[in-house]
Amino acid sequence: MAKSLLCSSALTSFFSSTLSSSTSSRNNQIACSGNIKNQTPSLSWNRRELSLGFMSSFLAVGLVGNDRRSSDANAAILEADDDEELLEKVKQDRKKRIERQAVLNSAVKEKGYLQDLVYNLSKVGQAIENNDLPAAGLVLGNGSDTEWVKTANLAFTKLSASPEENTEVETFNSSLASLVTSVNKNDLESSKLAFVSSASALEKWSSLTGLLGQLKGI
Repeated sequence: MAKSLLCSSALTSFFSSTLSSSTSSRNNQIACSGNIKNQTPSLSWNRRELSLGFMSSFLAVGLVGNDRRSSDANAAILEADDDEELLEKVKQDRKKRIERQAVLNSAVKEKGYLQDLVYNLSKVGQAIENNDLPAAGLVLGNGSDTEWVKTANLAFTKLSASPEENTEVETFNSSLASLVTSVNKNDLESSKLAFVSSASALEKWSSLTGLLGQLKGI
């Protein structure tokens, strides 16, 4: 049994860096001999080795635990920072929405321009549907130089606040120019396509700005 303990001490001796190589050699010699009188000191050293081994193990566990607690603390700090950033973003978004709504609520004149746009554009659509391109041409005039088109663009400029909204404005004006050209050429099919494109761009812009419900109520 003593010999078994001495042999098993070799598995735990690496935990102790304080034991010299000469001491380990002496203990191994004692373990391999059958002299019982010399086994008592070796047992003492083995107990010491085992004790140091367990102490080293507990120290390692403690360090791991400290690292883990430190890691958890850092994660909590990062999570708190993320929460603060998210909260700040929510606050900024809410502030922008409030400011945006204030602009829309105060844009009484601009919304009147947009109502004129919808009214005149619907008249153009009715004329095209009735295959009456001359009537559509009278409403459209010269396109960009027509009063209701110019005032509509003033409203677009003031109320457009995002790249997406500006893109729809550009699409609307481009489609409207194509509509004027098609009507002047008496091209019914091209006029229908250009009208649909113009109306679609206006609807998308109104949806992006939050004015779709108000303009549909005309």
